[in-house]
Amino acid sequence: MTRHLLFLALAFAAPAFAAGGEDIDKVNGSIRLRDNQVGGALSTVNGSISLDDHAKADTVETVNGSIELGADTSVHSLETVNGGISLGERSRVDRKVDTVNGAISLARGAEALGKVSNVNGRIRLDAAHIAGGIETVNGDIDVGADSKVEGGIFVDENKGTHWGRQKLPRIVIGPHAVVDGRMVFKREVELFVSDSAKIGTVEGAKAVTFSGAQPAN
Repeated sequence: MTRHLLFLALAFAAPAFAAGGEDIDKVNGSIRLRDNQVGGALSTVNGSISLDDHAKADTVETVNGSIELGADTSVHSLETVNGGISLGERSRVDRKVDTVNGAISLARGAEALGKVSNVNGRIRLDAAHIAGGIETVNGDIDVGADSKVEGGIFVDENKGTHWGRQKLPRIVIGPHAVVDGRMVFKREVELFVSDSAKIGTVEGAKAVTFSGAQPAN
């Protein structure tokens, strides 16, 4: 993605028209689609990208900036390097949701049909659905009440240089949540699972069961 965007930065490509709407390519500056607006491929190097309620787009990519979807939006994929990603209520992403340094949140009824992944930053679901699994290295994961994750959860080992004691990722599977697939942990984590949640096999961690809305500690 980065190489593609840097090419755009050098080429200063003029806007084109895709089947779904107008493509927008920028080097510096944010991109915003208004309510019910239809866009094509949206990309910028330095800037955020946002879609207001009921907007639609194809690929959404930035390098340095956040991505925010309003309610009832629909896009093909979301990708940034340095920035958070938030999906509004009942929004839908057909493929991946990916950032390196940034939090990812899915509001009530939001749906990501591909993988949701980051390296650093919290991943949180509020009665939302992920069909392609969750991956992180250092991020906390909160699969909130009534959420569903297919494809399991994978927390990779931190291969970087470490100084002092590292904070352990905190993984919480909330009330009536479902994780369909293996939960694999390649590093030490704190894992809390609600007594009303349903999960698959756990590798590399020991689950602590809790009752109520959240773990006590």
